[in-house]
Formats: sequence, structure tokens, C-alpha cells
Amino acid sequence: MMKDLEFYIFEDELWCMFPDGSNKPITDKETVLVKDILERIRECYPEAYKALIECYSRSSQNIPYFQFLMVNRFCKCNFGELDNTSRDIDKKGGFNFERVRCPMRGECRYEGVICCPQFNCCISDAEMRVMQLVYEGFNNEDIAERLYLSPHTVKNHIKSVYLKLDIHEKSEFIQYAHKNNLFKE
Repeated sequence: MMKDLEFYIFEDELWCMFPDGSNKPITDKETVLVKDILERIRECYPEAYKALIECYSRSSQNIPYFQFLMVNRFCKCNFGELDNTSRDIDKKGGFNFERVRCPMRGECRYEGVICCPQFNCCISDAEMRVMQLVYEGFNNEDIAERLYLSPHTVKNHIKSVYLKLDIHEKSEFIQYAHKNNLFKE
């Protein structure tokens, strides 16, 4: 259900444009959608998930409302602008973050946690160092030289990451890294 969605803020409420073109505010009555989004947050952005629980713990007795508050905050912080460039949640269920205008930018203790969260993935630290250089446009020989690795090791790290992420080429990785905010800019 959580596919090809565009979120925006209208009169201080979180609204969603659905694939069929309909628009409606997101409320605690949208339990399936809220649970789907919350599950993805929990899996891929565990620090954001923990922070959201902390923020709304006083409402935890009313589960649908508690879950709604968490998703509402996450979506407002990361998807609040209406645009036509790409859907906030794409056809594969991936999140496409936006730099949302926020009066608390630079002051909020949850910036980089709830807002622009760090993606949690299964890539090792060594693989991540290699992949950051791939992302920055370096070739395998340059990466090997910079990281004091053999070209064979660099190639194996790249191959391992591609297998873990179920991707097949550099352009897919660049897109994946950008979409999941792997390397904060």
C-alpha cells in the first residue's frame, strides 16, 4: 500500500497525494499506511525510530495515535514539500528525502536523527569507506591507493555491497546512496 506517495503540508496538516490522484489528510485512522511507514522507519532508520518513540512516549497508551504522531513528525520533517520531481515514497517503497523548510533548522536536537536521518544498512565500515569513494567518482585503482588496499580487495568490497543491496552497477549504487542519505552532504 505504501507506494508512489507524495506528502505535503497544507494548513499545518500532513496531506498525501495517492497514485490515483486523490488527496487527503493523514490521520490516526490511516492505520495500514501509518504502520507500513513506521515499519520502514524502524528497519532502515533505527535512530530516528528511537527518537520518535522518545518524543511521543506520553501518547503510547493510545497505539494508533502514538504511531500516527511518529509518522506525522517523520513525514513533515522529510517530505513536507509538494513537488513533481519524484514521489516521496516511490514505487518500490523507497524514501526520497527533501530538504524541508523548517523554522528550527540548525537548532533542533533531532536534526540528522529524525530530520535527514542516517540510513542503517548492512554494509561494513570497510565497505562503506570504499563505497564513499565510489560515490565520489574515484576509480578502483585510485580507491586502492587512497585506502592502502589492493585493487582486488576494492573490487571484492564493491561486489559484496552490490550483492547485499541487490544492485548491479555503479549508477544504481549512486542512486541508492543518494536516496538513502548514506553520505551526508
